[in-house]
Amino acid sequence: MKRGLITWDKAELPPSVFEARLATARQALADQDLPALLVYTDVWRSTEGRHLTNFMPYWNRSLIVIPREQAPVLLCGLSPRVYPWIKSVTVFEEIRPASKLVPTLLQLCSERGWTKLGVLDLRRLPHEILLPLKASAVDVHDVKLELTDDAEIAMHRRAAQMAREILTAELPNGRGLTDYQFSGRLERAFRGAGAEDLVLLFSTGESAPAPARGATLGDQYSVAVAFEYRGHWVRVTRAQAPEAAIRTLRNRFEEALAENLSDGIFVLHVEAKQGGRLFYGDTCTAGAPL
Repeated sequence: MKRGLITWDKAELPPSVFEARLATARQALADQDLPALLVYTDVWRSTEGRHLTNFMPYWNRSLIVIPREQAPVLLCGLSPRVYPWIKSVTVFEEIRPASKLVPTLLQLCSERGWTKLGVLDLRRLPHEILLPLKASAVDVHDVKLELTDDAEIAMHRRAAQMAREILTAELPNGRGLTDYQFSGRLERAFRGAGAEDLVLLFSTGESAPAPARGATLGDQYSVAVAFEYRGHWVRVTRAQAPEAAIRTLRNRFEEALAENLSDGIFVLHVEAKQGGRLFYGDTCTAGAPL
């Protein structure tokens, strides 16, 4: 379950972005002569649904249906009391209660006369949804979409920059704290900046394993942060250590980056042994950090 507040800043991510993304999805439907696209979403796999509709579930599973010529529909098992909030942070105007997802989907198909459906990334649809859907009278077809655009990269870049700034400000304050004490300090900073979800991993820089109850941070350590901002995940790792050790880490990172050029968004981390283990990394695209 996410712990942060999910909101939609329409100045930061305008509705026109989602209109363009939905238009791309509808063009893919037209190319395959399909009446609608089905998108599965849950708290662990929300990227596709978030990209197309800005829907980011705190928990529960849902199905997003994007008709070729009508507005998107959300089928979900959440209480109707949260529907006004969902509508305020997404493109949805119609939400249907769906304690049983597939029967509700098939009812929608029957109402609209759909005998076939496109499914985004069909091979990853959970079996408990895929099997009854395949056993029904509705024919399903795999649909692929490009989910990286300028707005997507800009949001990831904003999240990565926030993570870098927080780590730069907070890393010097960890010395003498246990890792769990420092994680609380970091979590307060990230939640205050708008983190909806957060994972923190520590390396003390020591050769010996950390004690089971937590390690006290000394003169050198590194922190890896996986950080979700407005549904956009990034990962940034930085180290607190003497400048020579930091320089070694940066150089290894730049060398590795030169060998891992990518058109998409990817995460690259490197390790250096400076009397222990330290790490340095970033979320990157097009051969450079975001």
